Amino acid sequence: MTKDEVLDTLKALGDEKVYRQNLKRGAGENQFGVKMGDVRKVADKIKTNHALALELWKTGNTDARSVAILISKPKEFSPEELENWVKSETYSWVADWLYSYIIKEYPDKEQFREKWMNSDDKMCARAGWSLMAGRVAREPEGLDLSVLLDRIEKEMSAAPPEVQWTMNNTLANIGIHHPSHRKRALEIGEKLGIYRDYPVSKGCTSPFAPIWINEMVKRQK
Repeated sequence: MTKDEVLDTLKALGDEKVYRQNLKRGAGENQFGVKMGDVRKVADKIKTNHALALELWKTGNTDARSVAILISKPKEFSPEELENWVKSETYSWVADWLYSYIIKEYPDKEQFREKWMNSDDKMCARAGWSLMAGRVAREPEGLDLSVLLDRIEKEMSAAPPEVQWTMNNTLANIGIHHPSHRKRALEIGEKLGIYRDYPVSKGCTSPFAPIWINEMVKRQK
């Protein structure tokens, strides 16, 4: 499929209700409102096509960018290209896909973690804290979790909402996976109160760190 063929296909799949939902969640108007399941079906038909992915990303269209993420090859990005993708996408749903399917799978992702965590660009900072949350949960060797908790306690309240979300993920992962730091992680969560009143659907766990930590620890037992 060509870029124009993909766009035509996505346009035909657009749903006004999904379009409106996406707007409320922070997407811009450059979208067709395609259901995620349909986005995946389009990507499945294309399979892997990195050159096409780069073309689709340049359109800025939310649905096209979602397809681009699914058909790209993480190892074929240069560091500069990947950082440009991170900076250019402000819709959190697409940013999360970008992290899950590309950044997390990037061969040398560690080069970005501290650089992005210290970036003035909110989407880079968001991605950097996502990388840190992953390190905390799966590869904590070499991390000073006490220093990390100090930084979260000092900076999270003033961070942009996009960055707060992944800083909070890091805080929760410290509490969940590292019993010796759990008490302090819980205290910081209570003190900051971020997401304390966050609405959640029935059966879902609150992102409020103390609730999240205690629930996941309970499941481990």
